[in-house]
Amino acid sequence: MTSSSFSGAMDLSALKAKAQAGAQGGGAPGGAGNYVVEISQANLQQVLGESVKYPVIVEFWSPRAQGADELSATLSGLANSSGGRFLLGRIDVDAQPEIAQALGVQSVPTVLALLGGQVAPLFQGTQPAEQVHAIVDQVLQAAVANGIVGTAPSQGGAPAGAAGENAPEPPADPRFEAADAALAEGDFVKAEAEFDKILAETPNDAEAKAGKAQVGLLARTSGVNNDPKVAIARADVEPDDVDAQLAAADFELVGGDPGKAFDRLIGLVRRTAGDDREKVRRRVLELFETVDPADSAVLKARRDLMTALF
Repeated sequence: MTSSSFSGAMDLSALKAKAQAGAQGGGAPGGAGNYVVEISQANLQQVLGESVKYPVIVEFWSPRAQGADELSATLSGLANSSGGRFLLGRIDVDAQPEIAQALGVQSVPTVLALLGGQVAPLFQGTQPAEQVHAIVDQVLQAAVANGIVGTAPSQGGAPAGAAGENAPEPPADPRFEAADAALAEGDFVKAEAEFDKILAETPNDAEAKAGKAQVGLLARTSGVNNDPKVAIARADVEPDDVDAQLAAADFELVGGDPGKAFDRLIGLVRRTAGDDREKVRRRVLELFETVDPADSAVLKARRDLMTALF
């Protein structure tokens, strides 16, 4: 995985349709471990949809692949020790060749990440445990930057020594069902409209504000034509181009570097005036909603923004 973003993610709508057509019983995913699930046509659509709530790392494997067992053990250990910060989905390419083909997997092992209903390649082949750990950390940072900070539900019995530690998952808030469904389908316009409906009734709803901000960020950074390297390079050579700076900050935040994104925009606040300054200020406040309010980058940026404005 690059440190830039998930902007090269492919459209999963066709794959979802195939999964829905192939599902014969629906049912919840069954798992090989606490936060490990075996993915098939029957539960693929559900797993894709859940990636709007928490990160999903997908491992394509085969018993024929040399070194696959060690990689599986490393990924499973990271998933189970994460406490639900991400779900590991395992796909046996021998048993599920259609899924592998739909996602363009040509060799095993191959590992992908799902965030917000989009998929990004991480690596092919075996990797040292330390490198796998670092890559997973990058995925989790990108998830936080996108406001995807939910906890994956336990997929089976608790690991040894952890009995009784996992509290039942709270029921999902029905107010967000329509927005979550639209986001899972990649319909950002509809998702934003659903969050607007909630905010019209409860203007100070923190979850709805964060959800709307997340949708906006995903909409601006998604699509095959959005290249983060190009956007950031353009902004670096055109420091006074407001739109270029806004775009670069989006990609820096999605790439897991909120501090750099906020520094870029707050510097722009200092250099602009009038409508341009207000536009940038509003974007900074919007991006605050996509990051944990206790994050040190947010705390610093709030102080810096106040200094820049006053």
